[in-house]
Amino acid sequence: MSSVNILNAKIDNVSLSEVIYCIDSLVKSQQNKYIVTPNVDHLIRLEKDHNFYKIYQKAHLTIADGMPLIWSSRYLKTPLKERIAGSDLFNILCARSAEKGYRLFFLGGREGAAEKAKSKMETLFPNINIVGTYCPYLGFETDKEENNKIVNLIKKRKPDILFVGLGSPKQENWIFKYKDLYKVPVSIGVGVSIEFAAGIVKRAPILMQKVGLEWLWRLLMEPKKLWKRYLIDDFSFFYLVYKQKKIGNPD
Repeated sequence: MSSVNILNAKIDNVSLSEVIYCIDSLVKSQQNKYIVTPNVDHLIRLEKDHNFYKIYQKAHLTIADGMPLIWSSRYLKTPLKERIAGSDLFNILCARSAEKGYRLFFLGGREGAAEKAKSKMETLFPNINIVGTYCPYLGFETDKEENNKIVNLIKKRKPDILFVGLGSPKQENWIFKYKDLYKVPVSIGVGVSIEFAAGIVKRAPILMQKVGLEWLWRLLMEPKKLWKRYLIDDFSFFYLVYKQKKIGNPD
């Protein structure tokens, strides 16, 4: 499988059909793997967070979530095949699981979000098998007892695919720390996807998604939560990509 280097990340150059095939194979073989879905925020974090970088290095699959990654890959003359948004992948895998009989578990979101998402998915896909949901409280990651409870719940329900919607980097850190204890074939960090599915957070219109302005929609929907990430933390991304090209392609 080929990959494309953007800043500090090796992003797998895969199509949606190849991702689905890979996930089918992981479920069939009952391996214990995880998938990451980088966007601009992730790539900026990889530049300075060694632990996050280590987690990315050991991921089974790294899928381009944001349109700026697609634009950057083209600018660097190493184009990625397509954007595969984590939220789209969540919905596609729910449909796929209803067809294949995969067992799903939703972890994360605000209080009640996972259960609402379960109800919505069961309406959309009557054959879907969502074996568990859980919304941990804010700050749970430092509570050993709470984490043991979650791990034991996942082990008891035995899902084939675990969707973790805790936001980044919390979701990736949590998966990496506990994956060898709960042992699920496929774990995927899906950010706000569970809340999208629940109808708690409204996703950007299709046109804004296609032109790469989903971040702007998210900012307008939750300015207090996201202004620093989008307007300050991620502001250097395009300069760093420009710098990468200059280093890789000297005049």
